[in-house]
Amino acid sequence: MKRARRASALFFLLPVLFSASRQAVHAQAIREPQEATRTITLENVVVKNGTVTGEVRNRSPHTLRDVQILVRYTWLWNNEFKPGKDDPGASFYHTVPGEIPPGRSTHFSFSPTPPLPKRADGRFETTVSVAGFSEIIPQTR
Repeated sequence: MKRARRASALFFLLPVLFSASRQAVHAQAIREPQEATRTITLENVVVKNGTVTGEVRNRSPHTLRDVQILVRYTWLWNNEFKPGKDDPGASFYHTVPGEIPPGRSTHFSFSPTPPLPKRADGRFETTVSVAGFSEIIPQTR
C-alpha cells in the first residue's frame, strides 16, 4: 500500500487523516521551501511569446505526481510613475500530467488562455515556481 504526502512551500503541518476504523488513510506534510527544493526543481525554463516550457526534475527517492507550477506574468509599466489603469498582469496554476519516477524529469509547457495582450505601454516579467506536489511514499508497517 502506498500513501501520498502533499508538499508545498508553507511552514506548518497538517494532521493525519483517519478513516472510520481509525487507520491512517494518508498523511499530509507541508515542507519548508529549502526542503521542497531538495525534492523537486525546475530546469531549462524558457519563456517565448508568453509560452513557458521547461522540465520538472524529481530529486527524491520516491515517485512524484500532481505537480503544480505557478506561472506569474507581472506587468511592468514603461512609466512606473504614471501607470495606466488596466494592468494585464495575471497568474496561473498549471498541473503537470502524470507521475515522475525518482531521479527522472518530465517536460512541461504552458500557454495562457486567452493569450497575453501585445501592448506598447510596458512589458511582462514572467516567473515560474513549483506551487505543490504529491510524493508517493511506500507505507511501512
